[in-house]
Amino acid sequence: MTQTRSSRSGADFLYQSSVPEDIFTPEDFTDEHKMIAKTAHQFVTKEVEAHRETIENQDFDRVVTLLKKAGELGLLGHSIPEKYGGLGLDKISKGIVGEVVGRTSGYGVAQSNHTCIATLPITHFGSNEQKDKYLPKLASGEYLGAYCLTEPNAGSDALASQTTAVLNSEGTHYILNGTKLYITNAVFSDTFIVYAKIDGKHFSAFIVEKDFPGLSLGPEEKKMGIKGSSTRSVILEDCQVPIDHLLGEVGKGHVIALNVLNLGRFNLGSACTGGAKHALNLALQHTNERKQFGQTIASFTATQEKVAVMMARIYASESLQYRTASLLEEAMKDLYDEEDHRIVGKQMMEYAVECAICKVFGSETLDQVVDESLQLHGGAGFIQEYPIEQMYRDSRINRIFEGTNEVNRLLIPGNLLKKALKGEVALEELVEKAKRELSSKGKDSLTEEDAIRSIRNVFLLCVGVAFEKHGEELMKHQESVIKLANIAIMLYAAESSVLRAVKHTQRDHHIKTALTRTFLEEALLQVEASARKLIMSLLPTREKSEVLNLIIRELSSYDFGSSLERNREIAKHSYNNLKYEV
Repeated sequence: MTQTRSSRSGADFLYQSSVPEDIFTPEDFTDEHKMIAKTAHQFVTKEVEAHRETIENQDFDRVVTLLKKAGELGLLGHSIPEKYGGLGLDKISKGIVGEVVGRTSGYGVAQSNHTCIATLPITHFGSNEQKDKYLPKLASGEYLGAYCLTEPNAGSDALASQTTAVLNSEGTHYILNGTKLYITNAVFSDTFIVYAKIDGKHFSAFIVEKDFPGLSLGPEEKKMGIKGSSTRSVILEDCQVPIDHLLGEVGKGHVIALNVLNLGRFNLGSACTGGAKHALNLALQHTNERKQFGQTIASFTATQEKVAVMMARIYASESLQYRTASLLEEAMKDLYDEEDHRIVGKQMMEYAVECAICKVFGSETLDQVVDESLQLHGGAGFIQEYPIEQMYRDSRINRIFEGTNEVNRLLIPGNLLKKALKGEVALEELVEKAKRELSSKGKDSLTEEDAIRSIRNVFLLCVGVAFEKHGEELMKHQESVIKLANIAIMLYAAESSVLRAVKHTQRDHHIKTALTRTFLEEALLQVEASARKLIMSLLPTREKSEVLNLIIRELSSYDFGSSLERNREIAKHSYNNLKYEV
């Protein structure tokens, strides 16, 4: 794998530019990456999709059989070191498998949950004895895992946990009491990563086995979607957990929980990108066959525009996913043998902002694409016989999984604000520089790279306005923070798309440029809308007009040619392939 920069830090895209050589893209896949993708594709098409209806009807025995088959193929052990029975592959491979499996909805949730948040806590924070005992079985599928964090009064606010752990009088076991809600894989899991407060104070993690006395399950939840994954409550009533099943250090459970969730967010973004590709493929195939008014639905230009916009959005999602995968690999490639959990936590946290964007942008891309795909199916899209009906229901959970999209949005500007308050980022200087560049006369010929610079300057200007208004209390004003996050998300997605297109000028450059420009036009509009709302809510009338005119003049100065003709070309390319392919 081509290694990326090591001199950069997480979220620095918010205030400084990158060059094409900085990023990893799907065009950079190695033979090993292509092989794991082929293995995953064959497994999904031959094994999982053949049983779609059975899985949807909650035949969890079938799900378990498939998970064990995935284990035999190495698809459960890609992120487990070789010495513990895994493949020890990089984060690119993790993203590839997550994307391919993501198209399978409920089954994909079960597998991704197992390989990510149910296994990685042991991989990165377990003792050598815990790794020896559990990782080989989790890699092979002999053991299946679940992750128990959510409670009746603790969702996105994980540290509000009320589950308790008390050491027994003999000093041999922790006694756990509490209830965990909405636990994926609960009915067939062998191991549960459970969070509880020791003595009601010290938030800690434990490895709990299904047969430990005091652990029981609630009934299967009746869900709107992802029916192919088991979801139950895990009830702990004087549950006896041996002291050597404490995971990590006493009172350091938050280091495990929050950092593993970062990887969970990245993984979820991969799954959503794969799901979006599949939903688009279904739309392409249906509209290419279905006729109305004597011609295929695909031949209507309104359909073609929908297809082009979906293609461009997926291209952006794919671009930022693999860019982030490479960043994570760089940060974590040497952590398998690291025993200092402070170092592990720090490295896993480095790209928390990028992971949050993967989750938010990926889940919202999937929702947009399945909605449009169902619309293009017409009445058929509402019928269970057609897979898009299930995808529409299944997609909705992703904006709630791994911390709601609202909570994830709050994380994004918060990172920059923390760095500014610590003196690590000269925010005032960055804001002043952005103002100067926005106020200067533009070039005669503006490029896609110039558009990224403009979006970044608008973001920094808006941060400056918000910080001047609210000061260190800014994070309490969530309406403003979310609008800043919307701009930041578009910045990362647009920059990832542009850099990818520029990097591969000799390989299908035309279609990549077309997709980039279509997405960039949408990004500029969304950035302007978010900036406008923010400025309108924060500045007095006289200043408001001046700043808004500056922003609107800057963002409306870009002309990438006729979007009508470009989008028809993108649609033609898509229908020639009858699938997402760039």
